[in-house]
Amino acid sequence: MLNLDWGNLPFGYVKTNCNIRAYYREGKWSDIEVFTDDKIDMHIAATCLHYGQECFEGMKAYRGKDGKIRLFRWEENAKRLNVSADRILVPQLPLELFKKALFTVIEKNHEFVPPFGTGASMYIRPLLIGTGAQVGINPASEYTLIFFVTPVGPYFKCGFAPVDVLIERNTDRAAPQGTGNVKVGGNYAASVKASIEARKENFSSLMYLDAKEKKYIDECGPANFFAIKDKTYITPASPSILPSITNNSLIELAKDLGLKVERRKIEVSELDNFEEVGQCGTAAVISPIKRIVDKEKNKEYTFCKDGNVGVYSTKLYNLLTGIQFGEVVDTHNWITILEV
Repeated sequence: MLNLDWGNLPFGYVKTNCNIRAYYREGKWSDIEVFTDDKIDMHIAATCLHYGQECFEGMKAYRGKDGKIRLFRWEENAKRLNVSADRILVPQLPLELFKKALFTVIEKNHEFVPPFGTGASMYIRPLLIGTGAQVGINPASEYTLIFFVTPVGPYFKCGFAPVDVLIERNTDRAAPQGTGNVKVGGNYAASVKASIEARKENFSSLMYLDAKEKKYIDECGPANFFAIKDKTYITPASPSILPSITNNSLIELAKDLGLKVERRKIEVSELDNFEEVGQCGTAAVISPIKRIVDKEKNKEYTFCKDGNVGVYSTKLYNLLTGIQFGEVVDTHNWITILEV
């Protein structure tokens, strides 16, 4: 029996039974191997350490009310991982290898999937790294795939409650035609310093603008941005945004609710006219935004009057989490139930 306080888990790492690994050597992938050690032995000249040749995914497994473990649109994560891999010249990962590693890591750590009703879930991290030695800027000859899991609580401590966001104008998360549309560590490293400074001022995250003109909304740190206006779900179109599986799912659910959908450039000035705004992603699902502060323009945008989350943000959150936990009928066939 695990001695974990499921209802008060942080969004952090908890050691589990094992992790899963596979290796790319001499032009082919090995079968998976099970490791109980959560450390890795790596060459000091590995390309992931020097040239950022690494990419990853973020996924979750959910314990339903019926006690069964559910995965949400895992094939989309597999596809996106390969898009990221292609961008940084990492070998493509066969879907069957991804599936075998994913299902095995959950099966061997199934007791770490938190109980239904705790608000917690199992976070799953597939990681692809260049581990072959290379001093010049060239792709590695060897790569390592790792799947590890950890039980987590909400990404934002307040859970599904309005947060404050700061518009960041002094740094860029990603450049046009850069790596903003793939999931690589450099994108996140570029935002760490500004994010820490924002948290010191009690902002939950940053809102990044387009790098070229500082005129259009890109992303909210590690999450996509969305807004509601006149029964329309609006989300940015930009080559620097990571295609969010959560956001794409919310778009489909918004259509189910009878909302129109617009994916387009969104000027910062439009914030004055939106009825609801939020950030969305695997970690937070939906984090409603209460206040957006633009220090440089001495401007503040407020939402969630009287502390109440918007009607459509609430409906979308309840629908998506209901599907993930098995409380709402999955009419889109997004859920895979694991027999563990």
